[in-house]
Amino acid sequence: MTPAARVAAAIEVLDKIQGGQPAEAALIAWARGSRFAGSKDRAAIRDHVFDVLRRWRSTAALGGAETGRGRMIGLLRQQGADLSDVFSGEGHAPQRLSDDELTYTPSAMSPDAQADWPEWLWPQLVTDFGDDAQSIAVAQQDRAQVFLRVNRLRSTVEKVLSALQSDDIDAHAHPDVEGAIVVTGNARRIQQTRLWDDGHIELQDAASQMAIERLGVTADQTVLDYCAGGGGKSLALAAFGAQVTAHDADVGRMKDIPARAARAGTRIKTTNRPNGIFDLVLCDAPCSGSGTWRRTPDAKWRLTESRLTELTKIQRSILETAMTHVGQGGRLAYATCSVLSVENRKVIDGFLADHPEWAVVDEMQLRPTEQHDGFYLVSLSR
Repeated sequence: MTPAARVAAAIEVLDKIQGGQPAEAALIAWARGSRFAGSKDRAAIRDHVFDVLRRWRSTAALGGAETGRGRMIGLLRQQGADLSDVFSGEGHAPQRLSDDELTYTPSAMSPDAQADWPEWLWPQLVTDFGDDAQSIAVAQQDRAQVFLRVNRLRSTVEKVLSALQSDDIDAHAHPDVEGAIVVTGNARRIQQTRLWDDGHIELQDAASQMAIERLGVTADQTVLDYCAGGGGKSLALAAFGAQVTAHDADVGRMKDIPARAARAGTRIKTTNRPNGIFDLVLCDAPCSGSGTWRRTPDAKWRLTESRLTELTKIQRSILETAMTHVGQGGRLAYATCSVLSVENRKVIDGFLADHPEWAVVDEMQLRPTEQHDGFYLVSLSR
């Protein structure tokens, strides 16, 4: 496919998303119906689509229409591309620009539109962060970097970097997180390497790695990962030697944990009904994901006020149940990949008001930057 044909395909997918289809479903459907497209074509189209999703409002404003075509025009204008080369109407390229499209002059955008943040959620971000709200939202407009966690049970940062270089994958050690690696080139090759197959590395954002390190678990401790999902944090905790039990309300999400643990050289027990007490109970609660929206940008536009309210109720309910599994002298840790106070400190404040025997012993709020996603972690003890 030519570069222009890839843009035309992205426009088609974006129109499906505009119509309400989830981004991943729209991309998969297009790929299944376009067997002529190679892996590089599919990757390029995916990049176009996700670049637009990250800038859903500003691209429409610059392109003059809330359509796939309008948004792609807006994105290419942001990137400084020559539109006439892309919109040539030749072959499988998009049709030529109309006179209206050529002469369109965008109006001034509001701060939330410039930052590509949901209009209804902007006041909350400003309340939470004041003048920093703009920079937090803008940080979500661009692609996130790829981070690896080196499995300390299998290897070292130095050995992994050497092996990555041999595989023509560009990477360097993270400047702030021990055991983390930043991938800067050929990231799509990672899961095809022997490092991956042998359990020497895992894909994990640096913020999550910072949170696990901050929890400071030791080999003699028992840990319940109460909202384990696919087990990323369970694996990181087990790498410190802790005895980890993984639980999730959706048992199916944990189906790969035993195999992942074996590959990593450790063991993790999975359960749908945790019992007993633990030294640490980690609740990585379901949330808006507002600290990671550059990775899942369609989630930013699918979130509603009612869903956010529902999430805060779920988060509080999780804490109420999880606290019953914390042993004497143990800790209850609550985490989200959200930057919103309504999902973070306000949830904790409500919990503490009802349970004054608990107290905050440590708290961390990370804003999204080039070096990590947005993340919240608080540790409680009684």
